[in-house]
Amino acid sequence: MLLAALVLVGCSDLPLLGGENAESRQVIELIGYAQAAAALPAEEQQRELNASNQVFSRNRGIFWRVKLAVLLSLPGTAFNDDARAASLLEPLASANGIPPGPMRQFAGLLYTQVNERLREQRRTAQLKEQLDALKAIERTIIQRGEGRPK
Repeated sequence: MLLAALVLVGCSDLPLLGGENAESRQVIELIGYAQAAAALPAEEQQRELNASNQVFSRNRGIFWRVKLAVLLSLPGTAFNDDARAASLLEPLASANGIPPGPMRQFAGLLYTQVNERLREQRRTAQLKEQLDALKAIERTIIQRGEGRPK
């Protein structure tokens, strides 16, 4: 994976999408970064998150916002926070005053995926609550049946 990330970053010098070269390179860099970060050991992932949080607290630019959201949305990490990732991406996805371009498109794609995971998590929690309620009803029925004379 790391090799693929390096290849993607290396290809960032190629002209892409006309006049949007710099932004296209940043998107390619973020994709490679996501792949590389996902392959890191947990301790190094945490260091990356801490560093990204620090940079974002000083520089709230679009690139740093998306980079932090990419880290927060990595599945299988101890710090996965889809809700925070979605809140970081929402202003970009809604496009209020931000010109269309590769970074906004990437942010919109990531926002859609993160929101879908959040919907699935809410649905899973809702189904679990319903199942627990049915189990409680079943226990009540069993208890009532045991208390009746035969």
